[in-house]
Amino acid sequence: MPILTRRLFSTGLCGVVAAAAAPTPLLALTEASAEKLIDALVADINKVIASGKSESGMYKEFERIFARYSDTSYIAAYAMGVDARRASSAQKKAFSKAFQGYISRKYGKRFREFIGGKLEVTGVRKVKSWYEVSTLAYLRGQAPFEVTFHVSDRTGKDLFFNMYIEGVNLLLTERTEIGAMLDRRKGNIDQMIADLKKLS
Repeated sequence: MPILTRRLFSTGLCGVVAAAAAPTPLLALTEASAEKLIDALVADINKVIASGKSESGMYKEFERIFARYSDTSYIAAYAMGVDARRASSAQKKAFSKAFQGYISRKYGKRFREFIGGKLEVTGVRKVKSWYEVSTLAYLRGQAPFEVTFHVSDRTGKDLFFNMYIEGVNLLLTERTEIGAMLDRRKGNIDQMIADLKKLS
């Protein structure tokens, strides 16, 4: 079966499995603690936006924020998808590190668009066994739009494991992007990791 066809089939199957195996929080997670996490995340993002730092300085801060507030291991594993089955432990570790830098730069660019604006938490609701925290992004000269975070305590800490910006799903978007990168490199994981370090 060609790589692309196999990937489409496997990704669909993985989507079903991942939905069933999505982060399952401990009983300690509450609406209040989920909101508290995103309040702190939003405060840190707003601080960086207002800092006046250079682009590279902002990206370093966004990487720190991403590492502090997100379930990086889950997000990286989801993004790698079925290809993680054939990756060595060293490759998985290298991918996770490269992916964290890549995603911080990529979404950091989106958050840099908020300079002069802000994020504001607007609501929290329980969805299955985790919480969805909604925020509004206010940008200069634009209508507000929604940025949504999914929060769980699967790791024993309250962390977000997915994010939507204007309805675009981080997990699904990055799984598609990483899969496409691997297809273009004929499935070469090491080459994909090396190239990922250069991308923003």
